Amino acid sequence: MKVKTADTRVIKVDMMARVEGEGALYVKVKDGDVADVKLKIFEPPRLFEAFLRGRAYSEAPDITARICGICPVAYQMSAVHAMESAFGIPVEGMLRSLRRLLYCGEWIESHVLHIYMLHAPDFLGYPDAIQMAKDHPEAVKRALALKKVGNDIVNLLGGREIHPINVRVGGFYHVPTRKDFAPLLERLKWARDAAIETARWAGTLDFPDLERDYTFVALHHPDEYPFCEGRLISNRGMDIAVRDYEEHFVEEHVAHSNALHSSMKGYGAYFVGPLARYNLNYAQLSPPAKEAAALGGLNVTCANPFKSIIVRAVETVEACNEAIRIIESYEPPEQPAVKVRVRAGTGSGCTEAPRGILYHRYRVDDNGSILDARIVPPTSQNQKIIEDDLRRVVEMYIDQPDDALTLRCEQSIRNYDPCISCATHYLRLHIDRS
Repeated sequence: MKVKTADTRVIKVDMMARVEGEGALYVKVKDGDVADVKLKIFEPPRLFEAFLRGRAYSEAPDITARICGICPVAYQMSAVHAMESAFGIPVEGMLRSLRRLLYCGEWIESHVLHIYMLHAPDFLGYPDAIQMAKDHPEAVKRALALKKVGNDIVNLLGGREIHPINVRVGGFYHVPTRKDFAPLLERLKWARDAAIETARWAGTLDFPDLERDYTFVALHHPDEYPFCEGRLISNRGMDIAVRDYEEHFVEEHVAHSNALHSSMKGYGAYFVGPLARYNLNYAQLSPPAKEAAALGGLNVTCANPFKSIIVRAVETVEACNEAIRIIESYEPPEQPAVKVRVRAGTGSGCTEAPRGILYHRYRVDDNGSILDARIVPPTSQNQKIIEDDLRRVVEMYIDQPDDALTLRCEQSIRNYDPCISCATHYLRLHIDRS
């Protein structure tokens, strides 16, 4: 519903399309000024932290995978890293590489879904991917084939495409043979070329001229583009271990959201996800990914959130290239998992979900029972910056008709590929009985 009067304009979208989960948009313009902007997250909280309390440490990867059907690997990897941190267990060598490979599969399928099916229709003027496919059949066919490669990696390593069941603390329940990987290798080489073409294609889209001085936050590893490990850094000088996350970031309730809003102490809103990773880790990209970035028209830094569609294509190239490297050098490990020695403790883990950093922290007792859990998803971390972007976008396009302004606001939200279902699992109830 859209309402317009002489002095006030209200843009109201009761149900956002082409995002994961259910949310709404509210923008109020009064006397030419933006008076209010809200990304409303009204999906019911799913209380996963509460479900985890009292469960065995070994159940955390499978339980948390159910938080999201698009990025279950991210939840599993953050969970296992946190538990291994609590127990003091290093996972190295080929087992570590297989974890990166599993993450590659998730990045490929998630990024491709977003680029072609959720975000491209905004740029090309279509209401959805089905309508877009009528005029761009080759692009959609390329998307489906690319996504299938990512899904097949997750299926092979995870045991199934959605909510994988082969991940465990310490490694895997089962590891593939070299022969198992053989059919994937040539398809991945095709996928790398297709992803490079995707970056070139994305670079031809028409982008609004919006650049801001963002606070970017991402994992950083000196020797590789970040998936599962590294330190948390920002472009404001932050450089911390994952275990120190809660000393630098805070969460708060807002009245219009069933998800907490995150802030970085001293800076406020911050930006996680592909654009943050790209700006903070460009040097760690492989040559094919840097080639794709250049073909897409990117420099070594990018501050336009609308160009995140290009960055996702670049990261798809990186994921394909990394998957090829791992498979070509693969030798099955002697054991599918390292031995777990349970002890009481607290452990933190943070990995790079397709949408940005995903933080887990668990406290367990001597028997490995979970006493406390905390999970901070990427979308809840991006909510403040999304609303800040919306304010700027409305200011830029305030003279447009309501229909056009509404579409531009929706496109701005989809820059972040928000997973609203992921964000609404965490809520504290406070009852004031005074």
